Amino acid sequence: MKAAAFSYERPTDLNAALALMAKAGGTTRIIAGGQSLGPMLNLRLVEPDLIVDISGLSELKRAERSGDELVIGACVTHGDIEDGRIPDVTRGAMQRVASAIAYRAVRNRGTIGGSLSHADPAADWVSALSALGARVTLRRAAGVRDLAIEEFITGALESALQTGEIVEAVRVPVMTPSARWGYVKACRKIGEFAHAIAAVLIDPERATARVVIGALEAAPIVLGDAAALFGGRVTGDFKQHFDARVADALLMKAGVANAVDRHIHVAVLGRAVNEAAA
Repeated sequence: MKAAAFSYERPTDLNAALALMAKAGGTTRIIAGGQSLGPMLNLRLVEPDLIVDISGLSELKRAERSGDELVIGACVTHGDIEDGRIPDVTRGAMQRVASAIAYRAVRNRGTIGGSLSHADPAADWVSALSALGARVTLRRAAGVRDLAIEEFITGALESALQTGEIVEAVRVPVMTPSARWGYVKACRKIGEFAHAIAAVLIDPERATARVVIGALEAAPIVLGDAAALFGGRVTGDFKQHFDARVADALLMKAGVANAVDRHIHVAVLGRAVNEAAA
């Protein structure tokens, strides 16, 4: 099977890309790395009238520190992050996440903005960036808006992107010196999408914990205040207070009815907590 016929445009700057999208009739898709869209086109899961190629837009390949956050252009690749070609404000957390995405060939082409736009609940950045408290900047010809990642991801393969709008950048807060990071995923074999993901950002000095349970059949469970998982208060010995029963109840409330599936997610979450405590 091959892709259905479509029109193709490769604009030279972001404004030109947005103008094309604003005036396009029919269905428009953006392509950057093409690691998700390419297979979908070949399988005819999507049949757009127009594809706008943004892979050459230098505005979307920049990454720079701005105050207390890192602004990462949507076309920065997983490989760029893995290899340390962008500033690090997460004390290596994003590098470790990037290094475990699929295979190196995918990481060379796949982009952070494309991964978020695709909104696969089993994709690494969907959960990891939610745990890091990141935000996404969305741009269209009519203006700009800013959303937290957990507001942007609305469901499985569903996002808050509107017609004519693209992900312009991801804004990642600087990790505090006392913060502890844990990220664990369960895969049947190396390189495939996960069937359970847990990401935790715990700061005992500030008594805060941010926890994400991902790779569900819906948007990840994001706990901005996860103290309930640790007996109601986050302390330096948080590992000893992790309550698997609370995590199981959260999963059940989220609609994960299968006890085995819940057990896997809880076990992966426990491993992420242990990693943060190590």
